[in-house]
Amino acid sequence: MLDAAGRYLEVRPRAAGEVRRHLVAAGYPTALVETTIVTLTAAGYLDDEAFARAWVESRDRTRPRGEAALRRELLAHGVDADVAGRAIAERSGVGGAGSADQAAARRLLDRRGRSLLLEADPRRRRERAYALLARSGFDPGTCREAVVRWLDEGGEGGEEIPTDGD
Repeated sequence: MLDAAGRYLEVRPRAAGEVRRHLVAAGYPTALVETTIVTLTAAGYLDDEAFARAWVESRDRTRPRGEAALRRELLAHGVDADVAGRAIAERSGVGGAGSADQAAARRLLDRRGRSLLLEADPRRRRERAYALLARSGFDPGTCREAVVRWLDEGGEGGEEIPTDGD
């Protein structure tokens, strides 16, 4: 069973929950799976804290996401909620709560900005930018603030974005 787990870990780092699900789905007995997880963790092959930090860093670099989306992704990989929370807190610990989300939202808008700026109607452009951020797991306040700043800095008009109830 260690061979099966090793092959699964060869592809990329994994959370213990992922390895557990994989081995159980492959038909290995639960007790043996748990022993294997303990062995791999003790040997340093599984480290959910390191996995969570690396996942958050990777997402921030390649596909920026909001805290809510990062938390969902980590939980889906089988990372404990407390471990996921600590990894996300480390991400936002530098500039205060929300600043990491603001920076990630800005990176996403900068990356996708050309296609957004092709929209001639300023209201529609704001709506599309807001929707992009919302789909990427950013909270409504972060979406509004990031879009307004992005449009203001780009000279594309910074009218107030309506709230959800408007």
